[in-house]
Formats: sequence, structure tokens, C-alpha cells
Amino acid sequence: MSITRLSVVAVVLLPTCVSAAVTAPRVHPGIPVLGAAFEPARRCRAGAAPDFDGDGVRDLAIGAPYATSGGRRRAGAVAVRYGGRSAWLSPQQAQAGAGFGGTLATGDFNGDHCADLAVAASDQGRTRPGADGTGTVTVYFGSPGGLRPQVTLSVRNLGRTPASDRFGAALAAGDLDHDGKDDLVVGMPGLAGGGGVGVFTRGLRTAKLITQHTSWVGQRSSQTDGFGEALAIGAFGAFGRGRHPQIAVGAPGDGTEASGAVTVLDPAAHRSRRITEASKGVRGVPERYDEFGAALAAGDFDHDGTDDLAVGVPGEDDTKMPDNFAQGAVHVLYGSGGEDEVWNLRKTGPADRLGSALAAADLNGDGTADLAAGAPGAGTVQVLNGHHRSGLARGALITSPVGGTPQFGWTLAIRGRDLLIGAPGASGFGGTVFLVHGSRKTTVQAGTAGELLGYAIS
Repeated sequence: MSITRLSVVAVVLLPTCVSAAVTAPRVHPGIPVLGAAFEPARRCRAGAAPDFDGDGVRDLAIGAPYATSGGRRRAGAVAVRYGGRSAWLSPQQAQAGAGFGGTLATGDFNGDHCADLAVAASDQGRTRPGADGTGTVTVYFGSPGGLRPQVTLSVRNLGRTPASDRFGAALAAGDLDHDGKDDLVVGMPGLAGGGGVGVFTRGLRTAKLITQHTSWVGQRSSQTDGFGEALAIGAFGAFGRGRHPQIAVGAPGDGTEASGAVTVLDPAAHRSRRITEASKGVRGVPERYDEFGAALAAGDFDHDGTDDLAVGVPGEDDTKMPDNFAQGAVHVLYGSGGEDEVWNLRKTGPADRLGSALAAADLNGDGTADLAAGAPGAGTVQVLNGHHRSGLARGALITSPVGGTPQFGWTLAIRGRDLLIGAPGASGFGGTVFLVHGSRKTTVQAGTAGELLGYAIS
């Protein structure tokens, strides 16, 4: 979800957006990395993930896209927690309003067993306030001394001239070509012609552009489709027409008045499949502003050896109210085929927007993937527990410890048995990230007013 979209939603859900910032945002120096510089020399080793400095302790990156960096307002910054120590990443060339840290992804892109971090500034190159930016993605390679900037990517790497592309509005990492190194998939929903995705493989040295007009995709498009607004990587089995990794791409603006669509891309086989609420096996009807595909997550929820696809539909509703006033829903499409599941909150409100954020992993340690779904308008996160053969069942409902308006559940990440929840509207829009383990909720980090800390977590 773009920085621009948060400010639109905030008008409805968080009406004090402008006046809430009562203190000046923290100023982050315009230097690449702080902290971890005096670690003793050692080699990275496989272990806890993500581990940016190779010490065997799980690390964490948190985006604060409205932080002031290098004297530029809303240039953005990223808080990096090396175990219990904190450091900050700031853009090397800070630009006001660029939103550095609005999207994050971790993966081992160079195969050295230290986790690397991709940081997007999708509004970089914005020509005027309110306009969409060109966007860039800076990749930091992990090392025993911490994260170090390595390369900055843009649409130029894909042979395109920069425009209002929003390059980096979504990011995903996974080993698509089985070379032992993670590949990076970059969404650019503003690309001319309806959006696109860039696939960077072989240590990020090879780049490929896929759009709705790519020959083996062959879809009609319009400029507002938003193809690339959300991404997920998974081996979807029969559902994705193959048992190797594929890319699920959300286009929440596609269809009649943003009813939404998802396309599963199989780059190795050069095949694709477009899915909407009108597709066979999908329950529902495409409706105005449903935004089917606004969030995506992949996981094997029924332990059958193939990944299943969770699709967020935050605009789903049975009323004719504007799009920001919607209950929301989550569709789960099982790789084994058959009719999908549709999940709602048991107690719904008019502006819950369930499905705005999704995260999938084995949260309870039983060997089967679970699913967490954010409803930031309600300030809740619904956990769905995976089970062998039977799939998902309703689990815990996690409520906000800071009230209903701070957009608790805007972002989600699962690390081991810990669920990380971002609330970028908390504390005067300084933002807060919470860690939930069982019934315990603790604050991981809080930002200064106006930073939107927790807008992204990786």
C-alpha cells in the first residue's frame, strides 16, 4: 500500500492526521548506517532469519517513511534492531516526501547467509506534492558489521524511462530459480499501461519486466489497474499450474470500478492465471471498490505440500457506503483446488477493512502455516490457525492496546512464534510496533510524532 493511500484512508479513520503531530519528528542523519560498526570480524552463518549481521540472533527492520532525514521532511528512514540494539538507515540522497522505508523485504540475495534488506522509496522522484513518484529500491547487503548499501534499483534497470511508476510499492523475496540465492520481485503499480513487476535474479544482476501485456500473460488493462500493488511468492501446486515457485500479483484497481484481480505468474513455464471474485471456485461477486488483491500471503495452511494463497479484500461490504467504510474480508484459495474459503470478523464494524494486511507462517509451532489478517479500521488482527488436511480455523482475535484509531494491524510479520503488528497511527502518528507472543503484547519500538513508524515491517 502506497504512502499516498495511507493519507487518504487516514482522512476517514484518523481525522486528526494533520493536527496530531504536536512535536517535531526525529531528524535522522543522512548517513547510510548507524550501529553494528564495531562488531568483531566473523563470517555469516545460516540460522535465525532475518539475521543481518550473522550473529545467530534474529534481527528486525521497521519502516518510518515520514521521518525527517538529511533535513528533508518525510524523506523516510528505517529502524534496524540488531537483536537488542537499535540503528537507523537513512537514504543516501534524501528527498522530501520520498517515503524511504514505506516497503521492505528481506532475503539472502548474494548467498552469504547474512540476510539482506531491500528498502523502497516509492515516492522518490515526486514532481509535486500529491503526485506519484518514480520510485527506487535500495538493497543493503548484510555483513558481520551490519547492513551496508550495495545497489539502488529503478525502472531504468528494466529498460524503461522513469515516470509515475511507484517502483517499489510492493516487494517480495524468494528463490525463484533455485540457484541458492533469493530473488527480488518489485511491484510498480503506476507503470504506464496498468502497472508491472520487475523480477531481479542471479544476485540481482538479471532483470526482467512482466506486465499484463507480456505475451504469456495477455490481459487487457487500464491505467488504474494497479498491477503490482501487492505480491506474494509461493509454490501453489495445481492452483498455480506448477510445483515450483510462482509470483502472485495483486491488481486491486482492476475490473469494474476497482473490484480487483490477482494474477499468478509462472515465469519459468511462461504461464499465468487471472483470478477474480467471478472466477470458478471463488465465492463472491465483483463489486465496486472491493479491491480484491490489495494484500496477499502464501502458506501451506492444510499441510498438503503445496502453498495456498490468501487474498485480502479490504473493500468487501454489503453496503453502498464509500470504499473506506468497508468491513473487509479474506479469501483463501487452496492449492489442491476446490472452492475457496471466505473469512470475516465475527463482530464486524462499518470501517474494519479486514484484509488490509496479511502474514503467513507457522505461528504456533505445529508444523503447519497459520494466517494473520489485519483489520486496521477496527484495531484488531484475526489469527487463523492452520491444520493438517482441514486447513484454516478461527483462532485468536488480537485487539489494539492503544485504542481503535491508530491503525493497529496496518502491517504484519511473523518471526518464529512471534507476531509483529504495526500501528503507524499510534502516538500522534509517530507509530508503534508491537510483539505478540501468546497472550502477551509488548512494545518493540515507538516513533516520534509524524514518522509513521511501523508502516512496514520485515
